Amino acid sequence: MLSRRELLQTCLAASALPVAAAAKTPPLLGLIAPPANYPVPPEGLALYGSDLRFTVYGLGLPTMTPEGYDSVIDKIVPAARQQAKEGASAISIFGTSLTFYKGAAFNQKLIDDVHKATGLPTTSMSTAVVEGLRAFGAHRVTVATAYNDEVNRRLRTFLGESGFEVVALEGLGLEAIGDPSKVSQSDLQQFCAGVFKRASKADALLVSCGGLRTLELLAPLESQCKVPVVSSTPHALWAGMRLLGLRVKAPGYGQLLARG
Repeated sequence: MLSRRELLQTCLAASALPVAAAAKTPPLLGLIAPPANYPVPPEGLALYGSDLRFTVYGLGLPTMTPEGYDSVIDKIVPAARQQAKEGASAISIFGTSLTFYKGAAFNQKLIDDVHKATGLPTTSMSTAVVEGLRAFGAHRVTVATAYNDEVNRRLRTFLGESGFEVVALEGLGLEAIGDPSKVSQSDLQQFCAGVFKRASKADALLVSCGGLRTLELLAPLESQCKVPVVSSTPHALWAGMRLLGLRVKAPGYGQLLARG
């Protein structure tokens, strides 16, 4: 038999369990981003702000060119170690072009090196868009990018190595690291839809460049093009969320994010 005091303590402890569960600190996702002083992506807060936290390390990439990528690539592993010290539970290497520019094997080596250095689950933005395309069973893809011709050529190679047929690929020719963020939503939607319209029939549309704001364009582009759309930052955040063992649904932002 419980005493009255013991019964009261038991009831109080039981009632506190839901509060303790609700107050549990969300997991921390480390983002290694190309620009210096890169903020927590607003897309991340919009999609998963109540389910996970973010820590960001900016590499200081000067230009979206092979020479620019070469200048910061050796900073990735030290950045990952720093994020591990800050308590990150998983790490995502942002920068689609930063991670694909030397091919699929190099992208995987970056992931493996970070995992080896930190012991943490690791992915990259390039791996995330590949996983997004594969989630739809896509084989033939149309690609709209922010990049110049040389970076586009390297993206075509990476996608081919990853098992996709690129039926069309066009870029905006941007090189300065801050220029993609200056592209208006209306101009970006028109550009992406135009690239898709000029292509042979594709299974999916890929919009590549983490600096392009695409979150709010996913659903409109899917409606306009009648195929799934995968893009760099939203689907890198999706992959990071899943890497942490979560399955958070985000309706209103395209088919894949709605699935969780």
